[in-house]
Amino acid sequence: MNVKRVVPSGFCKGVVSAVNLAKKTRASNPDTPIYILGNIVHNSYVTDELTKQGIVTLDDSKCSRYELLDQIDSGIVILTAHGTADAVKNKALKKGLTVVDGTCKDVLKTKDIIVQYLDSGYDVIYFGKKNHPEANAILSLSTRIHLVSGKEDIEQLNITNQKIIITNQTTMSFLELEKMIELIKVRYPNAEAVKEICTATSMRQKAILELKDCEVLYVVGDIKSNNTTRLFEIARNRGIKKVYMINDVKDIKKEDVKGHDCVHVTAGASTPPELINEI
Repeated sequence: MNVKRVVPSGFCKGVVSAVNLAKKTRASNPDTPIYILGNIVHNSYVTDELTKQGIVTLDDSKCSRYELLDQIDSGIVILTAHGTADAVKNKALKKGLTVVDGTCKDVLKTKDIIVQYLDSGYDVIYFGKKNHPEANAILSLSTRIHLVSGKEDIEQLNITNQKIIITNQTTMSFLELEKMIELIKVRYPNAEAVKEICTATSMRQKAILELKDCEVLYVVGDIKSNNTTRLFEIARNRGIKKVYMINDVKDIKKEDVKGHDCVHVTAGASTPPELINEI
C-alpha cells in the first residue's frame, strides 16, 4: 500500500515555540512548581509529555482561566499559545506568580490589529469558535467585539456603528471565512475585512484542496483542536470518499483501507510529528 503524507502537515512554528518554551522553563527551574492555564496546545499527547516533566496543566470546562488561578499559590504560570485575557495576566502577577507567555505571534498580531481598530472607533465582527480560548481572549478586550460562529449569529447582530471591521480567529477555515464575510456584507455593506487565518492553517487547508486521486484520508489530531477539525471538514466537503479523524495509530481500522491502494495522511498544526510518522 502506498501511504502519502500531505505536505505541509503537523506542528506549526507557533506550536513548536510554545512547547519548547514550556520545556525550557522546566529545565531552567527544576525545583519550582510550574502550571499551564489550559492546554499549551490542543493535543493530549503534548499535554501528557509535559505532565511527565512535572508541569501541571489546569483545564476545567466549568472554570475560566481567571478562576483556575485560584488553585495556584506560588510558582510559574505558563500562558498557552491561544492567547490569554489581560485580566488573567494581571491577576497572576498580583498573586506574585511568575508569568511566562507562550502566545503565538500570529494570535498577538491579530490582537494588535483589533486593538488598533477599536481605538479608531470601530466595532469588530469576529468570526471564531464559541468558548475557544483564542476567541475568549479576544472578546475580553471590548464589548464592541461581536462573536459570530455561523449564519444565525449574524442575523442576531444589532450594530448601529457605521465603522465595522470583520476579522477572525486564526485557525478557522479560509473557505468558511469567505462565506461569512459575504453574509456579513449583505447586512453591513460598508464593513471592511481583515483576513487573519494564519499562514500555517491556510497552507494545510489548501494542501487538502490540491490533493489528486485521494480516496482515503486520515486527519490526525485531537478533537479539541479547532484547526484539525477544520481540516476534517474541508476534506469531507471536498468530496473525498473516506475521511477519518484519528488521535493515533490505534484508531486505524483495516476495513477503512480495504480495497484501496493509496492512503493520504494529514495532521493539524498541534499534532506531534512522531504520531504522524507512526501512522
